[in-house]
Amino acid sequence: MVKLILKRLLVSVFILLAVSVVVFAATLLLPGDPARAILGQQATEERLAALRTEMHLDRSPVERYLLWLGGLFVGNFGTSTTTGGPVADLLSERIGASLILMLCAAAIAVPVGVAIGIYSALHRGTRRDQAVTWSTLTLAALPEFVIGIVLVTLFATSVFRVLPAVTMSPPGQQVWEIPSQLILPTLTLALVVIPYIIRMMRATMAEVMDSGFVEMARLKGVPERQVILRHALPHAIGPVAQVIAIQLAWLAGGVVVVEYLFRYPGLGQALIDAVAFRDVQVVQAVSIIIAAVYVLVNLVADVVGILANPKLRSAS
Repeated sequence: MVKLILKRLLVSVFILLAVSVVVFAATLLLPGDPARAILGQQATEERLAALRTEMHLDRSPVERYLLWLGGLFVGNFGTSTTTGGPVADLLSERIGASLILMLCAAAIAVPVGVAIGIYSALHRGTRRDQAVTWSTLTLAALPEFVIGIVLVTLFATSVFRVLPAVTMSPPGQQVWEIPSQLILPTLTLALVVIPYIIRMMRATMAEVMDSGFVEMARLKGVPERQVILRHALPHAIGPVAQVIAIQLAWLAGGVVVVEYLFRYPGLGQALIDAVAFRDVQVVQAVSIIIAAVYVLVNLVADVVGILANPKLRSAS
């Protein structure tokens, strides 16, 4: 089992290295001169040349990539062309804001999705199961920005007007210090993820409930509650953990659209602003951070699946 986990960890490292190459190569294709973007159009050639040397823009792409990659290991993401300061300082607060948003969405989506999926599996063929099925199909068909607009319409503009439509934190104040600003973006992310968790949990739980070992436990007189919690759920949670991981990893990328919709000051908003202003260093940093979160969540899901599934433990 330890060897299998180490193998997954090694694969994750190679994936991140491949992503870093793709991200760096893509940003090389962006138009504009970062040095001139920092110093302005009136800068002299001497100052531009000095800044290009300081930012290693006068070196070959391979050397620049290796220097950039080395900086990532020590937390040096480069210099922002928009602010002229370190990218790490620009993103430090935004990383926290995005993590708070994703953790809040995950804290709602995972238990709600798992609970409704189990409930639907235990009431297969009933009207309640059909209602859950149609509801999840409808939600799964809606993009995140549509769900967000519907929530804004219901709770911030036309109907109830009880929540802020966008994030408007005063300068120097953290976004989570006003909890009402987190509700709509959190619900938007959660409602996008929940349908997939429900459908996978229902399908897996229904298959496990029909298996031979569950039937044997019932024949031995084991109470139904113990049959579900001790025999069925541990075998169902492994495959579902993979789907949960994919959906939670999607939060790292899907948060870009949601943050832009609600003007939420996180990584997604920073990425959109950086692309608009051709801030290459910020684009590289945010892209690699999102990729790292995606790979890390999938790695954790693999470990959970291995620990929860006796077949995988024995196969390793």
